Amino acid sequence: MIKAAARIMLEAKRVCVFTGAGISVESGIPPFRGKGGLWNQYNPEFIEIGYFHRHPQQSWQLIKEIFYDFFGQAVPNDAHRAIANLEKQGIVKSVITQNIDNLHQDAGSKVVHEFHGTASRLVCLDCHQSFSVKQISFEKLPPECPNCLVGRIKPDFIFFGEGIPEPARKNSFEEAEKSDVFLVIGTTGEVMPACMIPCLARENGARIIEINISPSAFTSGVTEIFLQGPATSMMNGLLNEIRSLSGAASK
Repeated sequence: MIKAAARIMLEAKRVCVFTGAGISVESGIPPFRGKGGLWNQYNPEFIEIGYFHRHPQQSWQLIKEIFYDFFGQAVPNDAHRAIANLEKQGIVKSVITQNIDNLHQDAGSKVVHEFHGTASRLVCLDCHQSFSVKQISFEKLPPECPNCLVGRIKPDFIFFGEGIPEPARKNSFEEAEKSDVFLVIGTTGEVMPACMIPCLARENGARIIEINISPSAFTSGVTEIFLQGPATSMMNGLLNEIRSLSGAASK
């Protein structure tokens, strides 16, 4: 199955990688839903946009604890690095990620559409300036805006009640229309509207290769090749097989 997937990717004109929380689990970041998920430990109301406006300090205490003190320690794993490697080889053209952890970029991927935004950047809701997380002090919560000094700072990822950011939304759906292979990794396929993207790709003729620990909402309906297992081992196997086939073809 890995050899078949590798051959499909090598023969493709445009491969897009679509990732969810499962790809970052082996970097120490738990998924939000399901067994061991964050929403089993925390009430997600703290990242509802209405709650954030009403209770900024309480919201920020958990935001800092989860997304910066905890998630901020994570580093890319072999799956992230394999995708970046395939981009350097010209096989992968882009990554669409539902994750906000910036691990694809840290691994070296250059073309990344962050469908749900990113925790690595913050934005002031008053003066609308954006800042790298390194520019913001968390000593006082909620943080102060370095530009206007009075504005409310918010992580630049979507909260419940907010829309998908542009141009990530537009770019992601365009990839579903023009890619001929989608490599789907570590997503349940249940989060709207992100889950529509691989389905749209399939409707437009793309071949779907899926890597997941267990079957997802995509597996029986749109997936052509299902590689069941951890993202790191499956991606290492896929990368090695692509190298092997490329080497054989060049002889």
